[in-house]
Amino acid sequence: MSELTDLTELLLSRIREVADYPEPGVMFKDITPLLADPAAFTALTDAFAEVVRRTGATKVVGLEARGFILGAPVAVRAGVGFIPVRKAGKLPGATLSQAYDLEYGSAEIEVHAEDLSALDRVLVVDDVLATGGTAEASIQLIQRAGAEVAGVAVLMELGFLAGRARLEAALGGAPLEALLTV
Repeated sequence: MSELTDLTELLLSRIREVADYPEPGVMFKDITPLLADPAAFTALTDAFAEVVRRTGATKVVGLEARGFILGAPVAVRAGVGFIPVRKAGKLPGATLSQAYDLEYGSAEIEVHAEDLSALDRVLVVDDVLATGGTAEASIQLIQRAGAEVAGVAVLMELGFLAGRARLEAALGGAPLEALLTV
């Protein structure tokens, strides 16, 4: 078996499906069993750290909240800085904010204005790519801060929601990498 096949099988075996959560008809992909398994979590961290190195990223942005859990150890493993992108009102001091539309409403995310500069190449890390709204808003924030977007890396892409097409347009040629597509 190839290394990629082994990683895929390991990660998939540690993701639990929860029916009808958070509402009827939704099959929720729960990554907490993966996080609880040190071998699986290390393999995931190493795979993302390789993406950091391959893209030449100097910083990792993690999207609230599971992107924090995944992105922080990736940044440490890759030897780069970690920047949290938070829901509006959660960061002290001067921030840049970006509003975006959700399926049923809107939301806003923020980053500290001084955390990114024109010297940075930034990899966005998150757990799931669904419709792509949050990741697209983070790309806009990174660009407004003057930094370059090195790419987006996600644990899993929900292919049936077509978030990839939305993000590829926003990425302008930077890579979008999903370790799993479900």
